[in-house]
Amino acid sequence: MSQYEHTCMIRGDGGRTLRAILDRICNKWTLLIVATLDQGTVRFTDLQHQIPGISQRMLTLTLRHLERDGLVSRTVHAEVPPRVEYALTAMGKSLIAPALALAGWAMEHLPEIEASRGAYEAKGR
Repeated sequence: MSQYEHTCMIRGDGGRTLRAILDRICNKWTLLIVATLDQGTVRFTDLQHQIPGISQRMLTLTLRHLERDGLVSRTVHAEVPPRVEYALTAMGKSLIAPALALAGWAMEHLPEIEASRGAYEAKGR
């Protein structure tokens, strides 16, 4: 880690591994799903209702990726119709604090960002 410790080249693979992980956890749907699951175990349909704008396909894909990466657990109950529930794993729960810190940063700097966007647009770009 020595010479690359402050870059995305940490693993020596050109940053591919780190970028793949960051792409997954910094995705807007991932953060919204993780924040929603922070409340506890949630059924698929309830997740879909609690996350405005997410399609069934995007929710399914994102949950599969999160389960594959070990952030979310999936429990299927043998009922008719089947009941599927999702919950954060311990690793998924450890993402809450950094996600809240990032959201806090965005809220703190929102006025500056909006002002900067306005100035940029005023330049005609």
